[in-house]
Order: sequence, then C-alpha cells, then structure tokens
Amino acid sequence: MALLIDAYRELNSKKLFWITMILSGVVVAAFAAIGINENGLTLLWYEIGDFNGFMTSATVPPDQLYKLLFANFGITFWLSWIATILALVSTSSMIPDFIASGAIELTLSKPIGRLRLFLTKFVMGLLFVGLQVLTFSAACFVVIGVRGGAWEPGVFLAVPVVLLFFSYLFSVCVLFGLLTRSTIASLLLTLLFWFVCFGINATEVIILNGRESNAVLADSLETRIGRMEANTTRLLRPPPGDASTDPTVPSDPRAPLTPEELNEANPRLVEARSDLAKLRKNYEPWDTAAKVFVAAKTVLPKTAETVDLIDRWLVKEMDLSGLDGDDEADANPNADAPAFARLSRTEREKVTRRLDKIYKTRSVAWVVGTSLLFELVVLGLAARMFVRRDF
Repeated sequence: MALLIDAYRELNSKKLFWITMILSGVVVAAFAAIGINENGLTLLWYEIGDFNGFMTSATVPPDQLYKLLFANFGITFWLSWIATILALVSTSSMIPDFIASGAIELTLSKPIGRLRLFLTKFVMGLLFVGLQVLTFSAACFVVIGVRGGAWEPGVFLAVPVVLLFFSYLFSVCVLFGLLTRSTIASLLLTLLFWFVCFGINATEVIILNGRESNAVLADSLETRIGRMEANTTRLLRPPPGDASTDPTVPSDPRAPLTPEELNEANPRLVEARSDLAKLRKNYEPWDTAAKVFVAAKTVLPKTAETVDLIDRWLVKEMDLSGLDGDDEADANPNADAPAFARLSRTEREKVTRRLDKIYKTRSVAWVVGTSLLFELVVLGLAARMFVRRDF
C-alpha cells in the first residue's frame, strides 16, 4: 500500500501525467462539440452537411454517433496510440531507476519478498493508464448521456480492455528495462516490438483482403459465366416456347451444348473461364500466407484486436444497403489487375462484410488468452531475473 501511494504521488508530480489528462479533456470536449440532426453533422452551431444523406439523425442515431466516435477515435486513436506512447515514456524509467545503484538496496532491506515487490512495481506502472482511461471513459459517459441521450455504462469496458492492451507492452518494457538498465533503450525496444506487432497485423489485413477479394471476384465471375452460357445457349437453340408456364409446350429434346461448343460460339467464355481458373489458383497462396500470419499472431500479443473488442461489444452493427445488388459500373475488367483492384463497389462491400465476419468470429479466448499467455511468459522471465539477480 505504501508503494502504491508513493506511485500515485510520483505520477501526481509528473508534468506529463497532467498534460495527458488535459489533452484527454480536450478530446472529450471535441466529442461534445460534434452533433447530428436531421440536416446532417454539426460542429457547435455550424452545420457541416449530410454527406449525400448518409450522415443524418435518421440514418445514424445520436447515441450511435458518439459510440462510434468513442470507439473508433477516442479508444483506437487517442488512448491506443497517443496516450499509450505518453504512458510508455512516463513509465519506462520505473524499473531502470528502481534497480539503479543506491536505490534498490534500501527497498530490498525491507521485509518484503522480491517477487511481491516486483509485481507491486508492475501494478504501479499500470496505475498511470488506469487513471487516464477511467477519467476519459467517465467524461465520455457523460457526453454520450447528455448529447446522445443514452447513458451507456458499456463505455467503462474501455478501462479493462485498454489496461490489458497496455499491460502487453509494459511487460515487454519491464523485461527490457531489467536487461538493459536503460530507460531510453527499454523505451525504444518496446516501441520497436510494438511496431513489429503492428506490422504483422497490418500485413495479415492485406493478405486477408487479397484472399477474400479473390474469392468474391471468383464467385461473381462464376455467376457471370453461368449467365453467358445461358444466353449463348438461347441464341444457338432458341426454345420453342416457355415450358415453365405452358405445360403443352414440349421441352427441347436435344442434349445440352458442350463447353467446347459454347466456347466456339462465344469466345468471351474462353477468356472468362481462363480468368476464373487463375483466380481459383491464386486463392491457395493467399490462404497459405494467411494461415502463416495467424500462427505468428497466435504467439504474439494481439494489441489491435484487443482494442477492437470495444467496438465489437459497444457499437451495434449498422446495416449497409445495396449489398446484394449487381453494380458492376465501377469494376475494372482488366484480368491482369490485382483482384482487389477489379472489384465493383458492391463486391468491395461484400469483401468488407466477409472481413468483418472473420475478425468478429475470432473468440475472445484466442485474442485475450494467447496475449495474456505471452505476457505471463515475459513477466515470468523478468520476475525470475529480478528475484535471482544480485543487485
């Protein structure tokens, strides 16, 4: 308890702690300044616009607007990037300063076990982020209630989720601090590790997008080939009548046209079938690469996906109209272009839906459980080093 009180006093004395708190207040004030009505978005007393009728209170309820802002900007951008970097800068010196000569000897002389002392110092480091996120979430709770008309206690889910996210990075920072005994080195190495996790996640997003784009484009092309075959058959063998509505009209007794006959009559079918074969063949490398990156992510902390849990739990999924349409006006017909560059607007929406389904069906046990397992391994190594080292 004395160590925790001392940590609070140390945070209270740091200018960076209060600078972050003030900036969090500015972010919340920016949220409160944004509004939405039947005419579109507003900023204070100025009307921005409705963005072709999409951003109005009829399509996006005010409470959903503020939840989206809270989850996609306040959490994903502010707390998960800017505030986290400031927190790492503030806490990266905790372990190197603690184990510096002349500082740790006094603490080790007290009747407290080394493991308990190490874990207490780790919890003290989380205190910085805990106070920041709790204050920010409480302010956003008031904004959503007053401006959005919905008192949503779910915003406080940000506190444990962001604490989890920060604990992954802080455990790595603690380990590097013990290894290097340098504040700058531990901070830079932690930021490098974070960048590696971000790079792996971003690469997986690109790979999944390529895989799903190939699949969607192949499905659409297969449907178009079916239509082309049907149209070609009708041109070569016009039916004597509509047997489906008139039972007295006899059906065509001849055997269906072979693919060779259809290709000879319609050369575009040859190109379409060749393009479909390429798309089916390209799916396998994309799928293999996706499995490799999922395996790599399994052993590393899922920083981005942990934060995305807030969006999964807090913001209701909004319906996207026109998803099942057949809009090919803006599709790129070039067969040599990448699959994602050839998609029409409707196909791109389908790819987005498929990607969202992939991310949202990944269990919390996999996202959080494997990340916590990584953290326990890193903390275990750091704790063993701290307990066994002769300071």
